Formats: sequence, structure tokens, C-alpha cells
Amino acid sequence: MWRGFVRFGSQRFDTADTPDADGLLFQYGTHAFEGPPVFTLDLVRQFEINDASGEHDHYIQLHCELRYDPMPQLRALQHFKTWFFYDTDDELDTWADGLGRQEFWPIVRNFRPREIRVYQELV
Repeated sequence: MWRGFVRFGSQRFDTADTPDADGLLFQYGTHAFEGPPVFTLDLVRQFEINDASGEHDHYIQLHCELRYDPMPQLRALQHFKTWFFYDTDDELDTWADGLGRQEFWPIVRNFRPREIRVYQELV
């Protein structure tokens, strides 16, 4: 999933000319938003949508959530999030390479997600 997310993130889209118009969010943590707690690894692509006059109207977020039973090893990871935005001084490869070397990957890879959700939301 991670490599596919980075490939999707490398595709540029025709977005507004603002620093936060096209971004990627990587986040994880244990949450109980819709019932019992689950450990969620959430890969998000966010696009800014402007109105007819060019002003910010809303964001569209495309999520790929991997949901796991909240095992003690996953709960111990606590919460983490990091953003990447195009049209800033950051480079996608640098951001992705840094995340790819993080110590949480070997822990997460020991478990199979019980559910994968792909959805879009307006923010």
C-alpha cells in the first residue's frame, strides 16, 4: 500500500496555485470514532477546491485506511502524522524515504489489517 500511495502521490494534478492545494497525509493511531477502538493507518491525498472567484471553498480528501485490531504493540506506537505539500521547499522523495525508514514499519507488518477502507470526504 505504501509504495502505491507514493506512486499516486507523485502524480501531479491541475490544482490551485497555493502551497496547500495538493498534499499527502500519513497518519496512524488508535481511535474509537465508529465503535470499539481500532488501530488505523491512514494514507490521504488532499486537494484544495476553489470557488468560481478563485477563493478557497473546501478540500477533497481521498483516504485509504488500513484498520487493525488494537494489539498492545500497535497501541504502543501511539499517534503520528506528517504532511507533504507540493509547491513548498519539501521534496516528495525525501518525505517518503524518511517515512519508509521509520521504526513503526516492522511492527505494523507483523499484523494483517482486519479491514481496508477507501473513501472520499469533503473537509
